[in-house]
Amino acid sequence: MWRYVLTCLLISSSALASPTIIKAAHLIDGVADRPRDGVAVLVDGDRIVAIGTVAELSAKQPGARVVDLGNATLLPGLIDAHTHVFLNDDVGPGVYDAILLKHSAAYRAIEATANARTALLYGFTSLRDLETEGAMYADVDLKTAIEHGVVPGPRMVVATRALAPTGMYPLRGYNWELAMPIGVQTIDGPEQARKAVREEIGFGADWIKFYADHGVYEGTADRPVRSIVNFTPAEAAAIVDEAHRLGVKVAAHANGWDGLDSALRAGVDSIEHGQGITDDLATRMVAQNVTWCPTMLAYQYAIKKLGSDPRGWMAAHHKAALARAMKRGVRIAFGTDAGAFPWSMNPAAEAKLMADAGMSPMAVIRAVTSVAGALLDPFCKPGSKVCAKSDVGVIAPGKHADLVAVGGDPLKDITELERVTWVMKAGVVWKGP
Repeated sequence: MWRYVLTCLLISSSALASPTIIKAAHLIDGVADRPRDGVAVLVDGDRIVAIGTVAELSAKQPGARVVDLGNATLLPGLIDAHTHVFLNDDVGPGVYDAILLKHSAAYRAIEATANARTALLYGFTSLRDLETEGAMYADVDLKTAIEHGVVPGPRMVVATRALAPTGMYPLRGYNWELAMPIGVQTIDGPEQARKAVREEIGFGADWIKFYADHGVYEGTADRPVRSIVNFTPAEAAAIVDEAHRLGVKVAAHANGWDGLDSALRAGVDSIEHGQGITDDLATRMVAQNVTWCPTMLAYQYAIKKLGSDPRGWMAAHHKAALARAMKRGVRIAFGTDAGAFPWSMNPAAEAKLMADAGMSPMAVIRAVTSVAGALLDPFCKPGSKVCAKSDVGVIAPGKHADLVAVGGDPLKDITELERVTWVMKAGVVWKGP
C-alpha cells in the first residue's frame, strides 16, 4: 500500500495527459435520475471531453487509450462539504484541549496532510474544510501544496479560522491567569466582525464560518432542540454582509432552533448540523436557497465512543429533521464533520445514515456529488448574469476529470460508496488499475 501511495506521489498531470477513455458497465452522472449503461467517458488532461460509447469516443479521439473497469459503476468524485483535516478525533473529556495544548502547528499540518491523502484514497476528490480549530491559516498552505502537486489530496475549499464571540468556544475553564489558546477567532461587535472577515479572506479563506449558537437544550414539541445564540443580530449580519460584499459565502454552525433562526436572519449560505430544523425553518431555508449539511456521522460516533454522550438525545431529532427538510425540499449536501471522528473511519458511512433517514439512494448520491458541488460554487452576487462554477460533482463535458468507481450498485446498496475501488482526480489515477 505504501509503495503504491509513494508511486502516486511521483505521478504528474502531464504524465497522464494523453486522451483516455474510461469504460464501466454503469454510469451515474450526479444529475440524472437513472444510471446509464454502455457509455464511457473521454478524458483529456484534467477535463472531461465527452460521454458516449467506446466506438463513438474512439472515433472522436483516435489513439485514445481505454481503461476498462468492467462491471463497475462510475460516478463523479465524491465531495465532503464539511470536514476538519486538522483534527483526527476530538471526542471525549480533554481530547480537544490536548490537541491545542500539546500539538504544534507543524505537527498538525503534517497530520492534516496525511488526512487529506486518506480522504482522496477513500474517493473524496473535493473537500470543504470548515476551519482549522486553532491551526490558524495552515489550511491555505495545505490547499496550495495540493494545488502545486507537492502532496496528494482532494481539491480543497477552506474556511481558515471560524468566528465566535468572547467566552463561547474552548478552551474554557482554566486558570484565568493563563493565556490559553482558543480554537476560533474571537470577535465582539460589528466592526470586529467585518475586520475578521477581511483578515481571513486576505489570508486565503474561500468561505467564512461562524458559530451561531452553543448550549443546546431540550425544548418543546414544536421546537424540540433549542440553543443559546452567540452573536447579536448586528454582529451576525455584519459577518454575512462583509463576506458577501467581498464575494465569499458563509457557513453557520447551528444546532438548535434559536441558532438556526439567527443564522437564517443573517442570510447565511449553508447550515451545519441543524438538529433543530423545524417545518418553519425548512420553509425559510428553501425560500432563501440555503443548503444544509447534516453531519450525522460525527454525532453517532460521539454517542458510540462515549457510551453516554450529553448530546445523544439529539440523535432522534437529527434523523427527524432530515426527513422533515427533505419533504420540504431543502437542498441537502453531503457533509460529515470528518475529523470530529478519526480519519480511519470512512466518511462515506454518512450515506447510509442519510438513506436510513428516508433519502433515496439517488438523492444521497446527488448530495455527495452535484448538490455538494453546487455548494462549492463561488458566491454569485444577486442579479449577476455570469456566475462562476466549481466544475465538480457532475460527469459532463467541460467538468473536472474527477471520477470514482465502485464494484457494486450503490442504488441497491448505498454502502458501496464506502468501497471505492478506483479514483481519478484531475485526470490522474490515484487508486485502482
